[in-house]
Amino acid sequence: MSRSVLIALALAVAAASAAATVLIVKSSDGGKPALTEEQRSAREKFFGSNKELPPIKDGQEMRPRW
Repeated sequence: MSRSVLIALALAVAAASAAATVLIVKSSDGGKPALTEEQRSAREKFFGSNKELPPIKDGQEMRPRW
């Protein structure tokens, strides 16, 4: 085989693998439904809600390193 045939074959294999990767990623991403209100409340109960944390009192002051 000549060098140009090997390069063309390598490019064809790379293109085919890239196309297969794109198709696999696209197919697994499409069917995700949004969370229901019951699921959202259960998640907030388990992980905690998005409330602000209380300020730290008497903690070490963080200063820049420069």
